[in-house]
Amino acid sequence: MYNELKNIACSSGLTAFGVGHIEDLRPHFDALPMDQTEGLSYGISLGARISTAVLKSCITGPTRHYLHHYKMINLLLDQTALKISLAIQDKGYNALPIPASQIVDWEKQTAHLSHKMIALRSGIGWIGRNNLLVHPEAGSKIRLATILTDMPLQADKSLERDCGGCKKCLEICPVSAIKESHKDWDKPACLAKLKYFAKEYNVGQYICGLCVKVCHS
Repeated sequence: MYNELKNIACSSGLTAFGVGHIEDLRPHFDALPMDQTEGLSYGISLGARISTAVLKSCITGPTRHYLHHYKMINLLLDQTALKISLAIQDKGYNALPIPASQIVDWEKQTAHLSHKMIALRSGIGWIGRNNLLVHPEAGSKIRLATILTDMPLQADKSLERDCGGCKKCLEICPVSAIKESHKDWDKPACLAKLKYFAKEYNVGQYICGLCVKVCHS
């Protein structure tokens, strides 16, 4: 079924597909009750590439054009996750699609789970200095969605890579929130700027796009 599910993702236009063992991560899914994810030990990670041309419009912050593209990418991911979940259910297994972009705690800016951690387990990329997932070809120009399932699937190997000497995201961050290590990322400073952008740039959503635009693998 691995290849069959991957084919659904590819035929839908997605950039990345991977599977990882995630049983030990279940206790960290704060917005998902343990009984809801019981037995769902596999995580399917889906990734869709963001348009480089659209991101070029983000000079000092996000644009309405980027906002629309961002939403359409999320919609594509959610629709594809549903297709794959239905295919899994047709085989008699359980599938729990997790929305690509749905905040459940606005203060902490957290979702049902960390898509990038599932993607990390699934071999799709690594965590960059900007604290985002970095894909080997797309860089951070990728949006993610997740499906949790009990269907036994071949698991992919994690990528043993990092950003090397690239520090473009450090240079472009308007509040210097990005540091040498992603572990030192200044989340409060980043969040404060996102709040400012949402209001002053008339996008109404916590997006930026600057470190995403300059990220190359």
